[in-house]
Amino acid sequence: MTGRFGDYGGQFVAETLVGPLEELWNTYLEARQDSAFEAELNGLLATFVGRPTPITRLRRLGIEPHGVTIWLKREDLTHTGAHKINNAIGQALLASRLGKRRIIAETGAGQHGVAVAAACAYLGLDATIYMGRVDAERQLPNLQRMRLLGAEVRLVDQGTATLKDAVNEAIREWITHPDTTHYLLGSVVGPHPFPSIVRDFQSVIGREAREQFLAASGRLPDAVIACVGGGSNSIGVFSGFLDDPVRLIGVQAAGDGSGSLGHHAAPLIYGEPGVLQGMRTYLLQDDDGQVLLTHSIAPGLDYPGAGPEHSHLKDSGRVEYLTASDDEALDAFQELARSEGIVPALESSHAVAAALRVAPTFARGSQLLVNLSGRGDKDLTSAMAAIGQRKEQTGGAA
Repeated sequence: MTGRFGDYGGQFVAETLVGPLEELWNTYLEARQDSAFEAELNGLLATFVGRPTPITRLRRLGIEPHGVTIWLKREDLTHTGAHKINNAIGQALLASRLGKRRIIAETGAGQHGVAVAAACAYLGLDATIYMGRVDAERQLPNLQRMRLLGAEVRLVDQGTATLKDAVNEAIREWITHPDTTHYLLGSVVGPHPFPSIVRDFQSVIGREAREQFLAASGRLPDAVIACVGGGSNSIGVFSGFLDDPVRLIGVQAAGDGSGSLGHHAAPLIYGEPGVLQGMRTYLLQDDDGQVLLTHSIAPGLDYPGAGPEHSHLKDSGRVEYLTASDDEALDAFQELARSEGIVPALESSHAVAAALRVAPTFARGSQLLVNLSGRGDKDLTSAMAAIGQRKEQTGGAA
């Protein structure tokens, strides 16, 4: 079976999708050999997306008392405010090459939906975005942005009404109209070839980060840290360092921190291999193979599986996977804002929290690079409400 990462990946789909997936893979391979396609993609990354994004050395956070310097790769500074636009613009160009003018997509935190809506508006494509109603309620600004950009947003009430359910509905729609519609999947998940295509479009993060860090520091970072939901931002940045003697750390959502079923979204920590949404990967499931409920304060991490390449990297030991809780993420959200003037997405806050936690385990003078996958505008309402609730519960302490 094609599209394997060790024991993971593959293509577990309805027969009606086998042809469209093969067409997508062949068209992608041809496009990456076409200098005109590469020139157009690189041009859009520079003039529409705003690449390259910089790396920023933090001046206070994490330095004392441990003497460890933290750097951020600033994907929050892209157009639309997150790494999702890198893949959205690439796949939108592929859809145009395929002659498909209608795009469907799923979104959790809303950043992928906004990126798809923006890319489609710029390239003159029709966009339909599926979003869980729960996510839409906690990410209202992104819902409004998608509609302003001309996308039709369909709210999903099935299941937990979050990212998994939005993916399910988008796949159902695609099965019905595979000849005229391109499914612009937003992460390194799903059936082959999506994990490979999305990884390749996000690998620009790692290429830039490696070059920038060497230029700024004269050496590579001691560790690269990124949050992992489906896992595209992390695969993107890790790809630049896989062959280097650099510690790679992926951070999943511990939710309330109890490790109890339904209270976290950490399949790479607590899950087992199984099949989910067209791929074999680690996922949260019961003894009968039924997918379990998840929880994270960060909508983009609230997913019961992970990209199959992450599952392979876990088993091989090349990447270590940790967790950060809702409370740790909220603390990091506030600390980064107050100390450095940067408001991170709640997803990215999990990576910042983990960096602060592991910093004491590194020698003085070590340097850590955190991929700041997105900015926190979208999370202000929900994050500030959660912070306020914590103050009430603790008698005024944040």
